[in-house]
Amino acid sequence: MSLDDHAEDLASDLGVDKEEVKADLQNLVEYSVPVDEAKQSLRRKYGDGGGGSSEPARADVADVTTDDANVTVTAKVLTVGKRSIRYQGDTQVIFEGELADETGTISYTAWEDFGLSAGDTITAGNAGVREWEGRPELNLGESTSVAMEDDIEVPYEVGGDADLADLEPGDRGINLDVSAVDSETKTIDGRDGETEIKSGVLADESARLPFTDWEARPEVAEGAQLRLEDVYVREFRGVPSVNLSEFTTVAGLDRELDVSDTGTRMTVREAVDTGGAYDVEILGSIVAVRDGSGLIERCPECGRVTQNGQCRSHGDVDGQDDLRVKAILDDGTGTVTAVLDAERTEEVYGGDVEDAKAQAREAMDKEVVADDIREEIVGREFRVRGNLSVDDYGANLEVTEFEACEDSPVERAERLLAEVAE
Repeated sequence: MSLDDHAEDLASDLGVDKEEVKADLQNLVEYSVPVDEAKQSLRRKYGDGGGGSSEPARADVADVTTDDANVTVTAKVLTVGKRSIRYQGDTQVIFEGELADETGTISYTAWEDFGLSAGDTITAGNAGVREWEGRPELNLGESTSVAMEDDIEVPYEVGGDADLADLEPGDRGINLDVSAVDSETKTIDGRDGETEIKSGVLADESARLPFTDWEARPEVAEGAQLRLEDVYVREFRGVPSVNLSEFTTVAGLDRELDVSDTGTRMTVREAVDTGGAYDVEILGSIVAVRDGSGLIERCPECGRVTQNGQCRSHGDVDGQDDLRVKAILDDGTGTVTAVLDAERTEEVYGGDVEDAKAQAREAMDKEVVADDIREEIVGREFRVRGNLSVDDYGANLEVTEFEACEDSPVERAERLLAEVAE
């Protein structure tokens, strides 16, 4: 929403002149006041339309909605994270995490240092409310008062210690005991020019997840067992990704982690219900190979698959030949589209791009490549490992391992029954 739209909505609510409100709003935003905080300040200035009270209502956490302008809540601080962001062209240090009372939890962002610590019970007066990740979030700014209160009991863990399997995008102030099973240094074009970062994969006893260390710390090296305190979680390619900021503390771990080399075994339903999962393994049958499989062409600019020489982003292009499989995997609990890249497709097809082109020329039909792949894999059972993303178009598994199951379902059922009987 533009500043003009914010001003129009605010002026309509308050019953005052739009241009006057817009000028005041512009002035506050230019001084790096978050727009939601600025709007609350103007509501107080204009008396909320001249007839209402400017005192925020007290609310239980579960009752806070994005329709609220500002509220007063009493809650326990579950986590406190700290990081810097770029706001209005300047670097701004913020504090963020989660609050809870007996009715529920809510995330918060504090634009000032209120001295919060995990375990504190506070009353946040005149806290702004915004929508973040589809849910209400409290904004604690210059117009918010924070008072320490007597301890309250809440049915939630305090402190931020978590397993990788429990993380969700939006988590902040999290502490992890992990092993860096893969780590590499990269140079990216960051907000301040070329910047070195580290990225790779973290693992614990519960799961594996990708990570980015924005400080490229030398101790975050492959094979290192680490205690990470104050990390935050974003979504990257449909899965949670752990982020280490300049405020993250990194130390060696005083215990050995029992990390598995295999992916996390899930059913399709379990994997889809996560909303996105990294390095999962699913056992199921290939029931179909979708159109757009076999010998395809990609745009040389963006890598998207072209249709009749047309790229959705770049128009007419001279497509580059490639191989791909989009197979429907069914395990009885649901279906997912398993997407095999060129390397895995070559293994299934038994040839490379040049072989596929030669076969297509001989038959004068590209579809013969996809047909051969269908004959090879449809109706068979496979162990499929990869990274799952879920969006409005369905669930897709980017395949890293694709292996036919040699044992029969009957033999596997007999083994399971024998194990249960023991």
